Amino acid sequence: MKTIKKLKTDWTTFAVSGGFLFLFVLFSLIDMDMVGGWVTESFNWSVTFFGAYWQLLLLGNFVIGIILAFSRYGNLRLGKMEKPENGNFRWISMILCTLLASGGVFWAASEPIYHFVTTPPLFANDGMTPQAAIIPALSQSFVHWGFLAWACLGTLSTIVLMYAHYHKGYPLKPRAILYPIFGEKIFKKSIIGSTADIVSIIAVAAGTMGPIGFLGLQIGYGLHFLFDVPNTLATNIIIVGALILIAAISVASGVDRGIQFLSRLNVIFVVLLTAIILIIGPTMFLIDSFISAQAFQLQHFFEMNLYRADQAWLGYWTVFFWGWFLGYAPMMAIFISKISRGRTIRELIVAVSIIAPLVSNFWFAIVGGTGLSYELKNPGSISNPLADGGMPATVMAIMDQLPMGLWMAIGFLIVSIVFVSTTVDTISYTVAVTLQGTDHPQKWMRVFWVILFGLLSVLLLAIGEGSIQALQNFIVVTAVPVSILLLPPLWSAPKIAKQMAKEQNIVPSVESVQEVKVKVAK
Repeated sequence: MKTIKKLKTDWTTFAVSGGFLFLFVLFSLIDMDMVGGWVTESFNWSVTFFGAYWQLLLLGNFVIGIILAFSRYGNLRLGKMEKPENGNFRWISMILCTLLASGGVFWAASEPIYHFVTTPPLFANDGMTPQAAIIPALSQSFVHWGFLAWACLGTLSTIVLMYAHYHKGYPLKPRAILYPIFGEKIFKKSIIGSTADIVSIIAVAAGTMGPIGFLGLQIGYGLHFLFDVPNTLATNIIIVGALILIAAISVASGVDRGIQFLSRLNVIFVVLLTAIILIIGPTMFLIDSFISAQAFQLQHFFEMNLYRADQAWLGYWTVFFWGWFLGYAPMMAIFISKISRGRTIRELIVAVSIIAPLVSNFWFAIVGGTGLSYELKNPGSISNPLADGGMPATVMAIMDQLPMGLWMAIGFLIVSIVFVSTTVDTISYTVAVTLQGTDHPQKWMRVFWVILFGLLSVLLLAIGEGSIQALQNFIVVTAVPVSILLLPPLWSAPKIAKQMAKEQNIVPSVESVQEVKVKVAK
């Protein structure tokens, strides 16, 4: 096995990926309409020609992962460690803060209401009563933030990355996902390898800067709604600055200190907020809705995940989300690789593909279900603010309906800030890992990317909300090459598991079987 060395920074990947982000902002400053047109055309092309592939890719990733987890290979231990580095709560907390933080906080309030007002086409029925529309609406949200979404972030590709890095000693980069195909050549001066790293950085940067900008707008709206603070560009910039400061301190202190501390703190906040809403809100409605929507999703699992009839709706919802999550996937797999040393394949896949989605769905049921309950009792109480003010208005409208509404709204804003901070520090860490090839990148590199994301987000805010939306949509475009990168693990991860089973004596090797036969013969 190769010895992992202290690697130099990949300045080519650094310059190309960072330069692209600067050019995006520069062109947005020059002509936002032109950039928006480019992104829209590219977005529509990606959705049209890759939507079906993404749906099959995510489904295959989930199904193969589950089969692998509950096969005899599930006991294989990853990362060349006998015991996990992180305890269960700390580990699950950091996993939960990868996807949920990137948008699930505000989508949890808004998406169920969107689907309630306009029932998804698969279940659209003019005769459906408002009561009957609750479960399909909530279930559709579960699909978009559930099993397949989580599985693509850190299961099969994580197994490949951990094997290439910790077991074979190669750099921890997105290109390592292609190691089973190209071998050691992928880590040398490889155009394919460099392209894999560059598109992964650009995709995850686009998906990170978008939420930073949206958070500035959303928190600004919330402060204005609650305390009449002027909702101006200056306010939004101050909010983003505070967020970046938190993320910079966190990432500077490392994964084992700052990032895991913020993750645990945030999960504790969410559990507390969830418990309070469950107690003071429509308790039995929330419990019944979660169970029913979960059962409805499982009953219509393949039907909902492979639906292809309404292309316009798919582009706005399912395929958009799949492109967004695929853009995150290589970097999230790197992060999950770092925090999962010593875990078995079964533990990894169950945590990412089953536990995390169930927690995420329960969060959607509590927040979104509360909104659905009040909308059902008083039509327009939640849907009208959503139509007029978007996601920030929806959150405030739901919190306003609850007892102690002011304090609940403040709690939600705090959770939102910490959640997005965990996204920024995690992504900045993984970009630094990609550029330096080690899971202990230099501190300056980690902090640099936090600051860069913050500065570029502020510039996009100054240009206008349309620039942030354009960048957010661009992650779907970058998901095209990233999704090709994530195809090989569907067959290479099981092959690696088979090889590791021989190395860990879980499955006897051919040589050992022959030795036994010789001994028996003697």
